[in-house]
Amino acid sequence: MTTQLFTSNTRGTADFGWLKANFSFSFGNYFNPKRQQFGMLRVLNDDTIAGGTGFGTHAHANMEIITIPLEGGLQHRDSMGNEGIIGFGEVQVMSAGSGVEHSEMNASQKEEAKTLQLWVFPDTENVTPRYDQKSFDIENQINTFVNIVSPKDQNDGNALWVYQKTFFHLGIFDSDTNSNYTVRIPKNGVYLFLIEGEIEINNHVLKARDAMGITDFDSFEIKVISKSKILLVEVPMN
Repeated sequence: MTTQLFTSNTRGTADFGWLKANFSFSFGNYFNPKRQQFGMLRVLNDDTIAGGTGFGTHAHANMEIITIPLEGGLQHRDSMGNEGIIGFGEVQVMSAGSGVEHSEMNASQKEEAKTLQLWVFPDTENVTPRYDQKSFDIENQINTFVNIVSPKDQNDGNALWVYQKTFFHLGIFDSDTNSNYTVRIPKNGVYLFLIEGEIEINNHVLKARDAMGITDFDSFEIKVISKSKILLVEVPMN
């Protein structure tokens, strides 16, 4: 097993007043030639959006976009006619495909919204754009990884799907517990992002917002030191 630790303070940052962002990979004005992507995972942005503000209408193409609200909610509108609020406990996917425009505004005029947004390169380009969102009861499934996104051809109907051989899992784990993750597709890698808490993997201790890239493995063990919320992203490496 090969591991690489990425501590939270090595991420790119931006502060636009209305938006405070942390970039796991090169994005916008942040460029790091050593942090371009992890396999097919291109973006992991950790955003705090002020009340009454947000991202105006902008375009995407040929990217699978997954949004996970951590606090508050986002008001979504897109050129496919979808409109609504996505809030804590929900996950949103959008296959940009041949091209789509959308806006993401804080649903509150006063309270901050905190979100994770991830982009994954698709395995099929120029598909008809699509949108979906779903609620997941993560907090009542403690000490287990809940599959929230999977490939279209390996989806059991409980997770959202995308055009890529990627699996997203979210889990909340109590202190002093252990969990194992087994790769779903051989030769895929895992990008683990610790949202909250403290864990240990392969003798490395991760604290909140630290991440680890894991490759060349069949399975690995996570030792939970303090109560933790973990995002696991399994993706093809090429």
